[in-house]
Amino acid sequence: MREFLKSTRFKILLAFIAFLVGIMIYAVTKGGYSLSGASFINTVTKPFRFISNSVSMKLEKTVDRIENADAYYEENQELKKQVGELNKQLTDYDDLKTEVEELRKLVVIKEEHPDSVFSQPADVLGYVANDPFKGFTIDRGYADGIEPYSPVITPEGVVGITIDVSQHTSTVRTILSPDLSVAAVCSDTNTDFGIVEGSVIAAENKKTKLTHLTPDHKLKEDSLIVTAGSSGLFPKDYVIGTVKSMGVDPNGLTAYAEIEPAADITRLSSVFVIMDFDGKKEALDASQDNP
Repeated sequence: MREFLKSTRFKILLAFIAFLVGIMIYAVTKGGYSLSGASFINTVTKPFRFISNSVSMKLEKTVDRIENADAYYEENQELKKQVGELNKQLTDYDDLKTEVEELRKLVVIKEEHPDSVFSQPADVLGYVANDPFKGFTIDRGYADGIEPYSPVITPEGVVGITIDVSQHTSTVRTILSPDLSVAAVCSDTNTDFGIVEGSVIAAENKKTKLTHLTPDHKLKEDSLIVTAGSSGLFPKDYVIGTVKSMGVDPNGLTAYAEIEPAADITRLSSVFVIMDFDGKKEALDASQDNP
């Protein structure tokens, strides 16, 4: 201790304190105030009191956190629980909103096609792996009245048909597939008939083809193609898509058109299944009598 009092560092510290005291005295007297003993002490100790108060407040907060840690923990857990419940309510609200929107779309479809019987909205569970034609599975099956070879649609247009049906799920073959043929007609002319069936090349571009057209057809770009309803597989006048390009087959006897489906087959979240429609049985019987 004696060595410190004699050291240069201690002398510098004393000089610095004296300098600070001198500045404080000058500042007070310069303003025309008399400097009493009490005010002098207050002035000199003010910076130290400020620091002491700051340290004291921080210590109080630290002690408070330590002493009330359990209470804060319980409060935090309760708040987390409330947030979880609110998030669940929000999720339920979003699900209900989505369901109402799907039912609204179903009402619109029923108004446009009063002769058809539709399933409830079916969620798309996932696409079939390694299927270039985007086949997918839905969460409805025999238990919901779904049968094989039932048309599958969205409010935008035709998607495909059910093929493999189990009790609670069904697999859907899409109109991008060459294994599905749909009788179709141009709604603009009502005379240009053909068969919609997919191909590997067209499916790569998310399109399908309208084949067996006559070379003198009246189709043009953006002509609307709808179901003809002549095979009994699909009801009449459901939108399939629009013409994007046309060409003539190598044999020169028939023409074709590339069709962009109205429904985006590659990004489906829910669909509807047509379980029955007027003329289905008659058309099926006719097609069986004239294979």
